[in-house]
Formats: sequence, structure tokens, C-alpha cells
Amino acid sequence: MAPKLKLRKTWIASVAICLTLLVAAVSSAARQTGNGDAKKLTNPVKATPESVAAGQQLYQKFCSFCHNADGKGNGPMAPKGTNPSDLTDSKWAYGATDGEIFTSIRNGIGPKFDMQSYKDRIPERDTWNVVNYLRSLSSTKK
Repeated sequence: MAPKLKLRKTWIASVAICLTLLVAAVSSAARQTGNGDAKKLTNPVKATPESVAAGQQLYQKFCSFCHNADGKGNGPMAPKGTNPSDLTDSKWAYGATDGEIFTSIRNGIGPKFDMQSYKDRIPERDTWNVVNYLRSLSSTKK
């Protein structure tokens, strides 16, 4: 193989690797801090008492271990070195819209994914019920 052709293939491979890493970093940052697409999602599930109750049951089953039963973020089984969000205050570091909250639950929160994805464990409609429950907690109402 000619040295010029070999150099060109090496350069193309290097550019491809850099682009792949860049896309992965941007994707991780979007999951970590919310993104425009998530902001645009609207909650298709009306916040009825039934929806909020269903969301509360799921929250207790999947979320209370880290976020605590009251949502204050000081759950008994939170991994060491993590600070689960207080879901009752007005500070939402990963996005405060229904769509961003939904996306955080579905995709997890990176870059180390201290909060894992629940996409495979909580069906989409039920995730919206969890969002409705979180909204029912005092300061999270919008």
C-alpha cells in the first residue's frame, strides 16, 4: 500500500474516532442536564388522583430507596458518594419540565449514571404517572 494512501486511511480513522467520542460526550451531557427535545415533551397523562396514586406506588417501589419515601433525597440505600435530588424543592438540576423529568427517569442521569435508567422496568405511561406524583409533592408543582 502506498504511504500516502495509508496515511489518508489513518487520518480518516482518527477523525471517525474523534467524531464518535464527541457524539458520545454530547449525548451524555444532554442526558445529564436535560435537552431541548425533552423540554418539548408534553405529558399525555392527566394528573388525576388515580394517576398520582399509581405514580406514588411506583415511586415507592423504585425511587424511595435513594430519594426517600418523602422525596427529600436522603434515602437509606443511596449509593455512597451520590447525592440524590431532593424532589420536593424548587431546584431541578436536570430539568424541571415534565418532559425533562420523564427523560431523566427513562434514561437515567449521567455521566456516571448514579441514577440508572428505568426504561426497561417502568412502562412509558407509568413513568408519566410518576411525573404526576412528583408534581404533587409540594414545591414541584408547576
